[in-house]
Amino acid sequence: MKITLYTFVLSLFMFNCAKNEPMARAELSADNPFNVSLNEPYDYANVTGDDIEEYVNVNIKNAKQDIEDIKNLKDINFENTFVVFDKIQNSLSKAYSNAHMFFWVSTDSVARAKGLEGFQKISPLFTDVYSDKLLFNQFKKFVESENYNQLSSHRKLLVDDIMENFELSGVNLDEESLKKFKKLNEEINELTSQYSTNMNTANLLLALDEAGAEGLPENFKAQYKTEDGTYEIPVQPASSGPVLNNAKLEDTRKKYATLYANRAKDSNLIILDSLVSRRYQIGKIMGFDSYAAYNLKPKMAKDPVTVWNFINDLISKSKEKAIADVEVLKSQRNKIIGKQSNADLNPWDIGYYNNEILKNEYNVDHERIREYLPMESCLTGMFDLYQELLGLEFKKVENPSVWHEDVEMYEVFDGNKLKGQFYLDLFPRPYKESWFYGVPLTSGRMTTEGYEVPVCMLLGNFTKPTEELPSLLSHSELNTLFHEFGHVMDKMAYEGEFSSQSNSKTDFTEAMSQIFENWILDYEVLSSFGKHFETGEVFPKELFDNMIKAKTVSSGLSSQRQLRNCLYDMNLYDRYNPDNPIDTDQLWKDIDQNMGVLNRHIEGTHPQASWIHINTHPVYMYGYLWSEVYAQDMFTVFEKNGLRDKETGVRYRKLILANGSQRDIVEAVKEFLGRPSNNEAYIKSLGLE
Repeated sequence: MKITLYTFVLSLFMFNCAKNEPMARAELSADNPFNVSLNEPYDYANVTGDDIEEYVNVNIKNAKQDIEDIKNLKDINFENTFVVFDKIQNSLSKAYSNAHMFFWVSTDSVARAKGLEGFQKISPLFTDVYSDKLLFNQFKKFVESENYNQLSSHRKLLVDDIMENFELSGVNLDEESLKKFKKLNEEINELTSQYSTNMNTANLLLALDEAGAEGLPENFKAQYKTEDGTYEIPVQPASSGPVLNNAKLEDTRKKYATLYANRAKDSNLIILDSLVSRRYQIGKIMGFDSYAAYNLKPKMAKDPVTVWNFINDLISKSKEKAIADVEVLKSQRNKIIGKQSNADLNPWDIGYYNNEILKNEYNVDHERIREYLPMESCLTGMFDLYQELLGLEFKKVENPSVWHEDVEMYEVFDGNKLKGQFYLDLFPRPYKESWFYGVPLTSGRMTTEGYEVPVCMLLGNFTKPTEELPSLLSHSELNTLFHEFGHVMDKMAYEGEFSSQSNSKTDFTEAMSQIFENWILDYEVLSSFGKHFETGEVFPKELFDNMIKAKTVSSGLSSQRQLRNCLYDMNLYDRYNPDNPIDTDQLWKDIDQNMGVLNRHIEGTHPQASWIHINTHPVYMYGYLWSEVYAQDMFTVFEKNGLRDKETGVRYRKLILANGSQRDIVEAVKEFLGRPSNNEAYIKSLGLE
């Protein structure tokens, strides 16, 4: 998932400036690890809580002065308004992203606390700046001048997008409404942070004896075996697949699934209710019928009707296959229990029966597949592919200054030109954010000193290596690795004048990662690095062919699961009624009943209490499917020209990845395809033709 910290910049930024009081520019202390020259890496290993606090405060103070300077200008031009404004946004975004990064990954409690405090200081600033009427009027003067009419291409789009952001940030509201708008945004910022903290510190454990652990992979069990011979398995994303797909005892699967769906339930259910209510109020204040309508305005989809139609169309197209998938799973269940039954499937059994079908009918054993996918060789193979395809070179930095000993750093080059820097933080540890992200830390942009290259982090929670075994990936986890690294490459590839244009539309951004998932479904690619961790044997062709044959097993059901999440997200944020607030537990049941395929809700559980998207990325879930339509369509060009065709890969990098929002993405995709985009390849990928 992309989640990307820089997307927060579209809803952040707040302060009250003294009108005429001159301010001296602040400077970081000489020994502050964030005080570096252009493109010099931060000295992360030596960052303290005090350093984070100073870094944040200096950036805030200087941003205040720069904004005041714009507001006091007599002669307005593009350079002294919008170019300076992009610089302000870039500085605050870096401070925000790095503070948030320490909140997510630091092993030091003080640094985590200061990171949280820091990004919460910066977060409100954007709202105030984008609702500052004096600043808006300065920008408006330029828009109404002849100089604006002389702009073209990405510069005109920059101005247009900034002006739209002002309008969506309350600049035209009356004083009382604007005050309420700002207060709601500040409260949402605090609530989302608390939700994330609660989720990442839940630390639930499933205790099992040997009988309860039957069926679990031996290398997985070895990681969590206690001195008394029992097992304590952390309930987190990294362990869900191994347990739910392999545990032979239904009771084990049920206990795990119940715990997993109840993480942070005691605190986050109330927070979610508050978030939904406050976001609804924001939508109404801004003159929209719902928060979704407000949120979708700057996206590709534009409005809720388009999203609902998109979701419902895919529900209709995948339902027949999903119903057939359920019957296949029931048949497998009946074989296992030894009797005929038409009882409903239990949600905690779906992964297990699906895995049994793969093993017994397709000879696809995901635990056997792991043996051929050690992390180190997967990273090497992935790097080789991305470098060859995109015309880039990655160089590992020896002894980098990083926040944890597991973290690695790389520099990216295009010939002799430095293109960017990225960090890999791949394994779980206490207090670390528990999901998977490509996290931007710095966005590319032109400066008077030269080009500031992008910096990014791949945050993962893959199985940690032990003394006995390396980190072994399932094919699904390999898919996640390729996906999240696609987000990193998206950032590394950006070639733009302004950091504000480094992001594409939010409902397209996943496409640039999803497309790369296709390469691991090619045997030549997979076998180039898929080698048995002990023997070095190449990934067996027969095993791969079986895996491809099984690709559409439960594909309809999987599609309906994704669409179920889309419906939940849209119901929360498009159909909220303050006179009859949504029961977020009952909503799961209602959606299952209306979809008419399968009841996935476990009575007494609350998965919405540990679902990061509806917390920090509302009205986002449809974007995964929306993006995938584009991803599969763009992949047809590689299928035609060759999966390792460098000319096509570099063309893709230049037209799509390097674009950000410098030109309309629909036009860019059309140029890459040589035709308008369609959903035929996506439908085919689901086996639903």
